[in-house]
Amino acid sequence: MDPLAQETKKKIERVLDVLKSDLATLRTGRATPALVENIVINAYGGTAKLKVMELATIGSTDSHTLVLTPFDHATISEIAKGIEAANVGLSPIVDSNVLRISIPQLSQERREELIKAMKHKLENGRIMVRQVRQQGLEEVKKEFDGREDDIKRLDKEIQKLVDDTMSTIDHYGKQKEQELLQI
Repeated sequence: MDPLAQETKKKIERVLDVLKSDLATLRTGRATPALVENIVINAYGGTAKLKVMELATIGSTDSHTLVLTPFDHATISEIAKGIEAANVGLSPIVDSNVLRISIPQLSQERREELIKAMKHKLENGRIMVRQVRQQGLEEVKKEFDGREDDIKRLDKEIQKLVDDTMSTIDHYGKQKEQELLQI
């Protein structure tokens, strides 16, 4: 594979990683750390903006309960306020030195909203892949100025990467939709 196509492939893989982590934030009715780990908290009286995963360990006692154990117990109320303020539909309960978050079952209406949000995230992923393709093609045209055979060959190589990635994105969407519809 040509170095320019390799670079495009790396960029596409990064896009897929971003998309995977973005899809993981969609709530499926199961307790997973991804639901809260990237929520930004104003900690230590607002002097530091840190993610929940930087302030506490995140675990689950069962499929419907998350347990957060803060590294510094002085931040427990700030973490609880930050999660509530993030408006993700979760209400933490302070239980001595830990936070407990009960994940409620999803209603059919909420499932449909989440599927709509998931489709929006998937389309954003497709747009990012198309942008990477466009950048790759521009680099190929600069590198192989006037050599049409090389440009066409690399164009086909990059297009195959894009087509494979689009089918992978569709697969992610089908998996996530099944998770969301599962009762």
